[in-house]
Amino acid sequence: MNPKLQLVAWELTRSCNLLCAHCRASANGINSSGELTTDECYRVIDEIAQIAARPILILTGGEPLMRPDFFEIAAYAARKGLRVVVGSNGTMLSHEVAHRLKNIPVARVSVSLDFPNAAEQDKFRGMPGAFQEAMDGIKHIREAGMEVQVNSTITKLNVHHLADLLTLARETGAVSFHPFMLVPTGRGKNLESFVLSSEEHEKTLNWFYDRQLEMGGSMFCRPVDAPHYFRISRQRQKQGDPKPVLTQSHHGHPIDALTRGCLAGTGFCFISHKGRVQGCGYLDVSAGNIREQSFGEIWHNSPLFRNLRDLSLVKGKCGACEYKRICGGCRARAYEATGDYLKEEPYCIYQPQLAHTRQKIATV
Repeated sequence: MNPKLQLVAWELTRSCNLLCAHCRASANGINSSGELTTDECYRVIDEIAQIAARPILILTGGEPLMRPDFFEIAAYAARKGLRVVVGSNGTMLSHEVAHRLKNIPVARVSVSLDFPNAAEQDKFRGMPGAFQEAMDGIKHIREAGMEVQVNSTITKLNVHHLADLLTLARETGAVSFHPFMLVPTGRGKNLESFVLSSEEHEKTLNWFYDRQLEMGGSMFCRPVDAPHYFRISRQRQKQGDPKPVLTQSHHGHPIDALTRGCLAGTGFCFISHKGRVQGCGYLDVSAGNIREQSFGEIWHNSPLFRNLRDLSLVKGKCGACEYKRICGGCRARAYEATGDYLKEEPYCIYQPQLAHTRQKIATV
């Protein structure tokens, strides 16, 4: 696959004011050591801008707003032509902060809501009042005139709340709802028993397809960390279901684009707070470190990225699947399950036609 960098997620810090049960980064309130300096961050932004035309830069954490130089870094990225998006837990989005983000300008702020009520959200996020503060933060962002996106990490603990979470996202005025299907890494390893089964993934992803049809483009809804949604979407359309209208807005943000399932190393990458580059934040395999190589050198020449771009290397049923170009399987889940990021997606129920045919021939 030909790489075209579209999205970079950057963990500016692992410091956080919450202690969320699912946290990929195992973030906590302690200042994270070894963070890239402000000048190093400026250099990385320069290098990203050199190899991609106006990519989306997602500034995340931890809680990125805990970093003292956050606004300087975000403003520098915006001046360099990057489209800046902020991923926040919402608790630090005061009226003043919202207007400072608007002035940068930040294109969109995503806020995490995993439960539609205070009791469960506060428990999951590890802080009393987390739900109300996130709701207040969303209100401040909306009042400042910025787009809001609601993110939810989906597990067996809250899958029954999906309809309520979608309703809540719409009621807040969010333009987009991104449900993240849990990849058990970091503190999320403790939730491994709550990962949806293959059958539950299938049912849930079909549910999202139906909701997209119902909403008719009034709100964007995109399952994340669920590359097999692209296979389901294609299957549904082959069966005669209409193709969902993704958005009615003439100002749809590129972050809402549906291009391919797993974008690791092809259109997306992740940078850690210490400069480690990965295919995504969940795929704990290094492509290189920007303290040792330029970002461009890593993006173009990393063995990890070269492997992820070569679909002939994908193993198991993912390698035999007729949908592998649009899906690809979750390389992070494969790695967490087997230690090999090129093995098959462990939470996909689909049996590829080619693999099925080979199996029938072998048993004749």
